[in-house]
Amino acid sequence: MYVKNRGEYASKHVLPKKLAILLCFASFFAGMFFTNRMWMVPDAKSIVKKTSRTGDEQHVDCDMKIKVLKNEDNSSRGISGSQHSIETVDKAISDLEIKLMAARAERETVMKDTIISEDLKNVELTSRRKYLMVIGINTAFSSRKRRDSVRATWMPQGEKLKQLEEEKGIIIRFVIGHSSTSGGILDKAIEAEERMHGDFLRLQHVEGYLELSAKTKTYFSTAVSLWDAEFFVKVDDDVHVNLATLGMTLTEHRKKPRVYIGCMKSGPVLARKGVKYHEPEYWKFGEVGNKYFRHATGQLYAISKDLATYILINQDVLHKYANEDVSLGSWFIGLDVEHVDDRRLCCGTPPDCEWKAQASNICVASFDWKCSGICRSVERIMEVHEQCGEDKNALWTTNFVQTTRSSNSGKIHMREQA
Repeated sequence: MYVKNRGEYASKHVLPKKLAILLCFASFFAGMFFTNRMWMVPDAKSIVKKTSRTGDEQHVDCDMKIKVLKNEDNSSRGISGSQHSIETVDKAISDLEIKLMAARAERETVMKDTIISEDLKNVELTSRRKYLMVIGINTAFSSRKRRDSVRATWMPQGEKLKQLEEEKGIIIRFVIGHSSTSGGILDKAIEAEERMHGDFLRLQHVEGYLELSAKTKTYFSTAVSLWDAEFFVKVDDDVHVNLATLGMTLTEHRKKPRVYIGCMKSGPVLARKGVKYHEPEYWKFGEVGNKYFRHATGQLYAISKDLATYILINQDVLHKYANEDVSLGSWFIGLDVEHVDDRRLCCGTPPDCEWKAQASNICVASFDWKCSGICRSVERIMEVHEQCGEDKNALWTTNFVQTTRSSNSGKIHMREQA
C-alpha cells in the first residue's frame, strides 16, 4: 500500500511566505484607497450650491402654492359674490311677490266689495288713546231695522259719533261676525251698511244663535285689543240706553279693580229639552230644579278693563254654556270680582222708566222682561226714547271725570263742563 508522507502533502498546498506578505500589503493599500474615496468631505462651495438649489426649488414650490391659494381665494370670493348677488335678487323677487299678492288681495277685496272695519285699520292710532267705555251692540244679519231704530234714537250718527269718541271717550259699535258662507249676500249687506254708517265692529266669528257665548268672548277679546278703555259694555239691539246716565254710573266704579256691573239674577237651570234657554249641561249645577249662580242678565252689562283682559288671555280655556250671560258669570267664579247689582240697568218700558225719569231717577237701560228686550222694538223704541230718555244735551254737557251720586237719594248729579 502506498501511503503519502504528511510533509509532502502540506508542501504542495501551502503558499510561499513572500507571496503571502505581498498579498497582505496589497489588500491593505486597496482598503485605504477605497475608504478615502467613500469618506471624502465635500467643499463649502458644493454645499452652498446644493443648498441654494434646494432653496430655489422650495421657493418655487412656495410661489406655486401661494398662486394656487390666491387663485382658490379669488375663486371662492367670486362664488361668494355670486351667491350674495343671487340672494339679493331672490330677496327682491320675494318682496315683489309679497307686494303683488297684497295688490291682488286689495284688488279682490275691492272687486268683492269686502270692507275692512276702520277700527281694525287704525289699531295703532286708537290703542294710544284712553277711553271711558266701549259699547258693543250685539246684532244679527236679520236685524237691519233694529239697527236703524237704534241709530234714530239713542246712538249718535256720523260726525256726532266721532265727536263722542274724541270728546267723551265713548266708542259705540254694532258687533257682528261673518256668515257661514264667507263673502255671501249676508256679509255683503253688512259691508254696504258699514260703508254708509261706519259703525260696525266685525269679529272673526261665525254667527249663530247657539254661538252667543263664543261671540261674547270674541267681542271682549277683540275690543280690549283695539281700545284702551276703562269699561267694556255689551247691550242687545232691542234695548234703550241713556248714554250719559250709563257713563256716570260706570264712573262711580272706575277706581275699583275687577268690577262686574249689571242686574244680577239667579234663574232656574232648565233641564228639559225643547224649552227656551235649555241648559244641556244642567247636571253640572246639581239636582234638577237648582238655580244658576248669580250673574248679570244679558240685555246689558259692563265689565272693567282687567276682566276684559282676563277673557282675552284665557279665551282658549274658558268654558261656554248654552246661555251667554251664564257663560260670562261662570268665567268670573273663583276670581276676586266685585259684583255690582244696579237695577237702573234693567228698568221696564213705560210706565216704569217714565215714572223714574219724572222722579229724576233716570234709567240706564229699559226693556221688557217678557221679551228679553223691548217688545216690537222697531215700532216702540222711539216711544221709549221720548218718554224715558235723558235730556238731549245731557251727553254733551256731562263731565264724566266729575260725577257724584247721593248716597241717601240714589240720584245722579251731573256737573256741566265750563
